[in-house]
Amino acid sequence: MGVVILIIMAAGVAAMLTRKLPTAFALVLLGVAIAVVAGASFTGKESVLDTVLQEGSPMLASTMIAVLLGSWLGKLLDETGIAGTIVRKIVEFGGDRPTVVALGVLGVSALIGTVTGSAPAAMLAGIIGIPAMIAVGIPKVTAAGTILMGIAVGVPFELPIWQFFSTALDLPVPQVRDFMVKLFPFALVAAVAYVLIESRRRGVEHTWSLKSASAAPTSRRERLGDAPWYALITPVIPLILALGFELAIIPSLLAGVLYALITTTRPREMNKRLLRTLYGGFEVAAPPIALFIAIGILLAAVQLPGAIEALEPLVKAVSPQNPVLFVLVFTLLVPLCLYRGPLNVYGLGAGIAGVLIAAGIYPAVAVLGIAASYNQVFGVADPTSTQTVWSAQYAGVSPQQVMIRTLPYVWAVALGGFCVTAAAHL
Repeated sequence: MGVVILIIMAAGVAAMLTRKLPTAFALVLLGVAIAVVAGASFTGKESVLDTVLQEGSPMLASTMIAVLLGSWLGKLLDETGIAGTIVRKIVEFGGDRPTVVALGVLGVSALIGTVTGSAPAAMLAGIIGIPAMIAVGIPKVTAAGTILMGIAVGVPFELPIWQFFSTALDLPVPQVRDFMVKLFPFALVAAVAYVLIESRRRGVEHTWSLKSASAAPTSRRERLGDAPWYALITPVIPLILALGFELAIIPSLLAGVLYALITTTRPREMNKRLLRTLYGGFEVAAPPIALFIAIGILLAAVQLPGAIEALEPLVKAVSPQNPVLFVLVFTLLVPLCLYRGPLNVYGLGAGIAGVLIAAGIYPAVAVLGIAASYNQVFGVADPTSTQTVWSAQYAGVSPQQVMIRTLPYVWAVALGGFCVTAAAHL
């Protein structure tokens, strides 16, 4: 039975890789198929309909709300001009010094990455940042990679990610937070190294006439002026509350939304802006929410007693327990989280993580280390991720070119995460 489940998983990966099925649809079908093969009844306790579909769908509800609030805050950063102002100030400070401009944009990307991830974060930092970097001579591939590496620096402090790992792996938020704080230095060092090495190794390319350098749209906020200086700390408000004061994640994000609104909007316009940006946040959040519904269904399926019993001996046989082997094996498997592969935490990787925990192969916090480390790679170098595709296309290069340039750096970040995990939890 375990072999049959693995074959079904392989078929699901193939369907996602070949784009035969959208990831969310494939994960739902995988969850149902695994439950059926595991011997689950169609109704009642531990069943396909009542347990996998009914209870699995809202399993990650708190993560969905956190994603929605992060998207809402991201829309406010865009509409109020906060994000654009921060980027412009950094670019003005850098002047015609390419490395300084790139490091500044990297810092802004990291700041925005703590609020919202994926394509919205890339757009907020990149619409102005990518043309500015290209204009001062940063190569196009390096410019796109800088945005992505910056977002990856912010990801360890992205509150919706904390909520996702906490719910999916059944870990308290403080444990998730503690590991993410340990992962942050690796992401930061790798990102700074990327900018310094890639910008110098490839030299300065004076491409003032590039379409991408002149195509940055001028928003209404740009024409009217910058956001107030005191509004520019909006991205760090949720982080200060959650990390410094240990406030719950959803209230922290709500506080960021309110602060952005109060510091940039006249009282008579607040109602309209609140509703407009909230509806815009729903549009941005819809794809990840659909994915989290599907992931919940898959997690419910792999946690069924029949699935655990079938998969436990197979997974245990190939899971290294020695700390050195643990680091070596999972580092070598890094490419399997690319192209929506089986170790992608927003795909089949979530199911594998559920099996590792349910079968008692590794403690939940060690599985967190594996998943979070792979997530650092996926968010930057996967040519199918929305932020990578957007950044590459906006800079005028292919996602594969960005992958080749960034992969060595994020691979090193994953290695660091595995080392920390093995040292602390094995």
